[in-house]
Amino acid sequence: MTAATADDATRRDFLYVASGAMGGVAVAAVAWPLIDQMNPSTAALALSSVEVPLDSIQVGQGITVKWRGQPLFVRRRTPEEIAKARAVDVASLPDPLANNDSLPENAPATDANRTTKPEWLVLKGVCTHLGCTPTISTPTDVQGEYGGWLCHCHGSQYDTAGRIRKGPAPRNLEVPPYAFLSDTRIKVG
Repeated sequence: MTAATADDATRRDFLYVASGAMGGVAVAAVAWPLIDQMNPSTAALALSSVEVPLDSIQVGQGITVKWRGQPLFVRRRTPEEIAKARAVDVASLPDPLANNDSLPENAPATDANRTTKPEWLVLKGVCTHLGCTPTISTPTDVQGEYGGWLCHCHGSQYDTAGRIRKGPAPRNLEVPPYAFLSDTRIKVG
């Protein structure tokens, strides 16, 4: 009789383990579609990056393109704008951090940390105060005191490197991750 009891215990243990394993597989089979539906759609993935041609942008001109449903500023800076941006003491800025997605969080807001190539400045076009879209300066229509961008809603002013200089905005305009595919084309995202 003891031999039958040992066999029953072994069989029972096997049934418990097998039932638990099958239950785990069933839960995973039900949960997977629920989890998978939270992944971004192919349409959203297609919008996650954008290529911008640079050959039509003149010196001193900037364009705005849409990226991830938000404005993206691409500006070809003049030598004077570059010199003006490089001359700024980072310690005098309201936000001394670069706010560049490609650099560590504590990188200083030097002009070199805000650009890949000095002539080209690429920024997310969203004011860091309340999410408005600032207006870009042009050589014939300078916006604000610093020649960069002006958010007319609340008066935030950004310089030629997209750094906050005056107004309620707490941070510099963000620099998205981007790379030069060639001298005349960049890929953002």
